[in-house]
Amino acid sequence: MGDKSTVRAFIGSFTSAGGRGIIAADVDRETGALTVTGVSDAVADPSYLALADIDGGSFLYAVSETTEGAVVAFAIEDVAPRPIGAPVQVCGAGPTHLAVSDGHVLTANYGSGSVSVLPVKGGGEPAAVSGVLQHEGHGPDPDRQRGPHAHQVLPDPSGRWVLGIDLGTDSVRICALDREAGELNQHHETALRPGSGPRHLAFHPAGTHAYVVNELEPTLTVCRWDAVTGVLEVVGEVPVVPEDADGQVYPSEVVLSQDGRHLWVANRGPDTIAVLTLDETRERPELVATVPCGGNWPRDLALDPTGRRLYAANERSGDVTWFDIDPNTGVPRRAGSLTAPAASCVIFA
Repeated sequence: MGDKSTVRAFIGSFTSAGGRGIIAADVDRETGALTVTGVSDAVADPSYLALADIDGGSFLYAVSETTEGAVVAFAIEDVAPRPIGAPVQVCGAGPTHLAVSDGHVLTANYGSGSVSVLPVKGGGEPAAVSGVLQHEGHGPDPDRQRGPHAHQVLPDPSGRWVLGIDLGTDSVRICALDREAGELNQHHETALRPGSGPRHLAFHPAGTHAYVVNELEPTLTVCRWDAVTGVLEVVGEVPVVPEDADGQVYPSEVVLSQDGRHLWVANRGPDTIAVLTLDETRERPELVATVPCGGNWPRDLALDPTGRRLYAANERSGDVTWFDIDPNTGVPRRAGSLTAPAASCVIFA
């Protein structure tokens, strides 16, 4: 990627809604501003991205959020991401999220309600699917929860476990990855409040707690996490919008500060970023402010590597907006934006 001191951003988007594919951009260390260096439209609807270092190289992975569902690997040494091989089908429909764990790409397949495992070959390219964990169950919402809808998959901070967050079944599945077999084995399932519609989870930097943002109710579920036993325990739930908020709210993402004192949630509908503070127990988040997201329909939030700036991918207004964060209050202040049609996520290298 050239100068290792250079910070780069990669923005995913929905090509079916006018997005450019994957946008690569340099990040100004002083201002946080994004400058586009290149674009790749090699895959349809690369809605979520992940970076990983494998065999001494850095690679970018993208889901193709289509009915057939696929994963593509990219080399990132050049100004634009360069695809490595052809898209590999994930044996699941509508993958919305992916992660890399212990030499395997994992995809959360929303449409089919499953999590797929793809071993990574030498050179970073994913091989064919080696295992699919099919979720079972449903929730009370007749429109959104008639069956399972895996929305996120991620490894825990210890690397021992893989968690699958399912909006359709109101639950989080804790699994162990069998590296040799390339399969996920379910270890435990934690039930959340029926109808809450869990979407994404983020761990506290200390690794002792996790926070689940719910899409069907504008709330955040607080959990204790035991990495030794692989058990997630629900301890509470807090709102992510003020009590007097009007209209429908569809929270999308949760991010924690590097020091674990602040937490941010993107709220689609009111198009705000909620700011919550955490006390020493880490179990009583308090909503202290909401600020405009700088656009419309914030699908994703991400901190830059310094932890001093927050970026929002605003899908419907087609931009990525960045904010300077007050280190004492955690309140973001808008600092700029980049046009990015149908933006769906942003990550940093």
